[in-house]
Amino acid sequence: MSVKSKLGSWKENIFMSKIRTTIQTAFYGNNVSVVDSLKEAYALASKSPGTVVTDMDVYNPEAIGLEIGSKVLLFNDGLVTGRCAAARKIVGEVDVDTEEMAGILREAIYQTRFKKMYYSEAFIGLDHDFMMGAHLLIPEHYENVMYNWLLNFQFLNTYYSEMYVNSKIIEKEGEIFIFSDPDWVHEDYPYGLTLFDPEQNCAAILGMRYFGEHKKGTLTLAWGIANRNGYAACHGGLKNYILGDNKNFVMAFFGLSGSGKSTLTHENHNGKYAIKILHDDAFVISTGDGSSVALEPSYFDKTQDYPPRSPSNKFLVTAQNCGAAIDEDGKLVLVTEDVRNGNGRAIKSKLWASNRVDKFTEPVNAVAWLMKDPTLPPVIKIKSAKLASILGATLATKRTTAERLTDGMDIESLVIEPYANPFRTYPLKNDYIKFSELFERNNVDCYILNTSFFGDKKIGKEITISIIESIVDQTANFVKWGNFSDLEIIEIDGFVPDMNDPEYLKKLTARLKDRLEFLTSLKLEKGGRDHLDDDALNVMNTLIQELES
Repeated sequence: MSVKSKLGSWKENIFMSKIRTTIQTAFYGNNVSVVDSLKEAYALASKSPGTVVTDMDVYNPEAIGLEIGSKVLLFNDGLVTGRCAAARKIVGEVDVDTEEMAGILREAIYQTRFKKMYYSEAFIGLDHDFMMGAHLLIPEHYENVMYNWLLNFQFLNTYYSEMYVNSKIIEKEGEIFIFSDPDWVHEDYPYGLTLFDPEQNCAAILGMRYFGEHKKGTLTLAWGIANRNGYAACHGGLKNYILGDNKNFVMAFFGLSGSGKSTLTHENHNGKYAIKILHDDAFVISTGDGSSVALEPSYFDKTQDYPPRSPSNKFLVTAQNCGAAIDEDGKLVLVTEDVRNGNGRAIKSKLWASNRVDKFTEPVNAVAWLMKDPTLPPVIKIKSAKLASILGATLATKRTTAERLTDGMDIESLVIEPYANPFRTYPLKNDYIKFSELFERNNVDCYILNTSFFGDKKIGKEITISIIESIVDQTANFVKWGNFSDLEIIEIDGFVPDMNDPEYLKKLTARLKDRLEFLTSLKLEKGGRDHLDDDALNVMNTLIQELES
């Protein structure tokens, strides 16, 4: 499946950068064993030291590529149970010395020569329109990471292999290569190192045991490929409300872990609508026709809300960083609900959502930025395409237990995470342009949904769902918000902003200025790589001036 180079100069080959060549070469060492089936990966993972083979049966295992009798496997990490953004280094950014990184990488690979390494392959993207081959190399004793990676993405089978052969050729893009050594230690990188060469679609994940680093690391590269080839890269959920009379309403929810994106994506609205789900975490939207493709078949979920009798437990395939205990029937089962530690996780099979599809041909109608900002009412409609993209670029939320925080980082502080995607390896302006195109050229509506608190008053899930239903049904009564020319709100009892309250206006102004300050800071950070343009600053300035007028 790997890319084969044409005759001619290696230096002129677009797939052969210094970093990529170093990573890809490691896959062909004589210490490498190929794992070419999910069944083999399961067998290896079940025997890997430290694996807990529970008495919980995998539901309908043959439908997802496993043997009858396969069990839910649990594997636990130690201290670290979340991703670490501080460990990311991206080739092409001003503070990254490619020569230094290449040397560190060569040494890291050299140090694995006495290890048995496993090589597995998967597909990222589940439709002819967008599919990429991906390759993972990881040492023995980390079979559970490999198994989870194959479950999370699409392992090779006849159906998807034939689809890939006949899929749209994405020119000038090499397949994805990921080298991983969780045992790697370096005094200059106490949190580990995730090194990306995004233009060459390769990465090294060093000193990282946590599966989430491998999942998001792979998606990071896939999203970059999508961005370069006519798609908006999306960290969120997408669902289609089928309304009858050949009418559809496709809505996307963008948010970080804990924002409610999965909850809202899978909400069934008490059967009020026929619904199809694309995915709740990773997909791409074509800026050409508005269609969308899911990147993953399964679900990587928090287990904090999964009590022992949860119906969702039926569809678990693996779990990470959870406990285990003997139940009243003498069965070895999972202890979920984050008893052991925060950010317990599980992979649920694609079978969990019977209304899942891999592609929406129906164009996206609406995008919702999910924010946790106590100055914002439950819902805001953004009428300007440019402002809609700018507010997506300044999406405000709070950190979650899915992250590994470095010293001095406060989990309670408000942070800005553009488009709810901390995994971007390309300039932010690329996303800004893509979403501006969706809002303007594709006539996609844009909303902000505050899924946390307005002031000190909790915005309940039922309020958010009611708002969404009114948008889908086109019964929402939006009214002009204060002096803002391009913002409208629904006046919900108990959640109406008091625009005559100087204390509230002071807080709202401060939060808007936080966003302006963030946009301004992009001029200098990373050598200005993520600066949008002065026009974006002017639009945010105008918003503040309207509030203060």
